[in-house]
Amino acid sequence: MADEPKPDRGAEKLTLIQLLPNMLTVIAICAGMTAIRLGLQGSYEYAVQLILLAAVLDGMDGRLARALKSESGMGAELDSLADFLNFGVAPGFLLYTWALEDSRSFGWLAVLTFAVCAVVRLARFNVQRKSEDKAHDNAYFTGVPSPAGALLVMLPMFLSFAFASGPFLPDMVLALWMAAIGLSMISRIPTWSFKTTRIPRKNAKFFLVAVAFALAAAVTYAWITLVLFCLAYVATVIVMLPRRRRAKTDD
Repeated sequence: MADEPKPDRGAEKLTLIQLLPNMLTVIAICAGMTAIRLGLQGSYEYAVQLILLAAVLDGMDGRLARALKSESGMGAELDSLADFLNFGVAPGFLLYTWALEDSRSFGWLAVLTFAVCAVVRLARFNVQRKSEDKAHDNAYFTGVPSPAGALLVMLPMFLSFAFASGPFLPDMVLALWMAAIGLSMISRIPTWSFKTTRIPRKNAKFFLVAVAFALAAAVTYAWITLVLFCLAYVATVIVMLPRRRRAKTDD
C-alpha cells in the first residue's frame, strides 16, 4: 500500500505581514494591562491614554486583517478577549481606583456589573457574527459597542482632567453611571455603526477638513475634545433612536 502524501508544512506558514493584525491585538492587550498597572500607581492620565491607544488599535486590527486576507478564527477570538480586557475590565477598574476605592461595596458592585455586561455584550456579538442569518442590519449595533462604552464610562475622568483636580461627583453617582453604561451595552438600543457610513463625493473635502480639525483639537485640548466626543456620541444615539424605531415599524 502506497504511503499517503504528507501535508505540506510550508502551506501552513504565515508571513510577518499576515501576522501584523494579531501583533496589533497583542500590543493592545499589553496597553490595557499596563493601563491597569499605571492606575494602581496613580498615573491615571497615562493609564487612560493607553486605553485610548488600545481603542485605536482595536479599530485597526480587524480592518487590516480583512485587507491582508489574513482573517482567522484565532484572530477573532484573540480580538474578543482583548476587547474584554481593554474595554470591560480596565476602564471600570481605573474608575474604581480613581474615585470609588474608599466607597462601600456598591462601588465594586458597579465594577462587576460593568465587566459582566461587557463580556455578555461581546459574547452576543460573537454569536451574531457567526450566525448564518444575514438579515442583521450592519448599519446599526445592538447596544452600545464595548469601545464606546469604555470611553463613556471614563467620561467623569475626562471631565476631571479637563476642569478639576480630582473626582468631583459623589461616589454613588459614579457607581450608577458605570452600571448604567454597562446595561446600555447589553440593551437592545440600536446604535449607529460608523463602518457603513458613506460620505457624498462632493462633501468629502469638508469631511477631511473636519477630521483634520478634530485631530488638531484632540492634540491641543485632548480632554475637552474627548468630553465633546462622548457628548456627541450620546446625542447621536438619542437622535437616531426614534428614527430607527420608525424604520422598524415601516418594515
